Amino acid sequence: MSATAEAMAPRAAAFTPVGPTVIDCQLQKVFYGDFLAVRNSNVPIEKGKITGFIGPSGCGKSTVLRSLNRMNDLIPIFRFEGHVKYHGQDVYGKNVDPVVVRRYIGMVFQQPNPFSMSIYDNVAFGLRLNRYKGNLEERVQKALERAALWKEVKDKLNKSGLSLSGGQQQRLCIARAIATEPDVLLMDEPCSALDPIATRQVEQLMLELKESYTVALVTHNMQQATRVADTTAFFGVDISQGGRTGYLVEMDETRRIFEDPQEDLTKQYVSGEFS
Repeated sequence: MSATAEAMAPRAAAFTPVGPTVIDCQLQKVFYGDFLAVRNSNVPIEKGKITGFIGPSGCGKSTVLRSLNRMNDLIPIFRFEGHVKYHGQDVYGKNVDPVVVRRYIGMVFQQPNPFSMSIYDNVAFGLRLNRYKGNLEERVQKALERAALWKEVKDKLNKSGLSLSGGQQQRLCIARAIATEPDVLLMDEPCSALDPIATRQVEQLMLELKESYTVALVTHNMQQATRVADTTAFFGVDISQGGRTGYLVEMDETRRIFEDPQEDLTKQYVSGEFS
């Protein structure tokens, strides 16, 4: 994109967080090879809140989410310009170990992905990887309790995690993610593969988790965003230069995004008129 074209490209209205931020995310440009996936998106993540990312397919919301803990580093052609500051420290700094970043900024993926091992070993995996020296059984139980799964599995901890239902598997993955006690939990469409009952269970769990964790959530379900997110960021797609580049259109309190959006594109999307 030329300097002139970039200057003419749509930009998001500024959003000022009410409370303290855990992550200051300023994405100038995110590339996959020569493809500009996301540009000009400043997304602060507020402490103790759920920040929802919504928008059409291909708008870059998952790319932004995965940039927060350097998960995109696993893609060889990924290139990042900007900064992601976690408690003031840029996680893309030269001497920063991305494995350590992911210890403090955990991730739950779209599809439940328990390991082919026991329920207990699934939850204990990250603790062992990080050479946890405390009471392992106590920490595993605590994580399963926080994930609202302990009562369902306490008598079958030696059974395979793959033997659980889809909703239980996703809660097991959440337990695995929080067992190491991260500060931030990233959730990339965690309910997309679940039925309505399991979805509501995970949503209730999200609301409980924000008492202890800061949560960033990608969702295609706008109703889900209204139910659980405190703040919502709406991403659109810029096709003015012939490609498809995602960018932040508007970010605000969830109620305002859905009841009184300031940008026409947001109004069209939340009203179902988006084309």
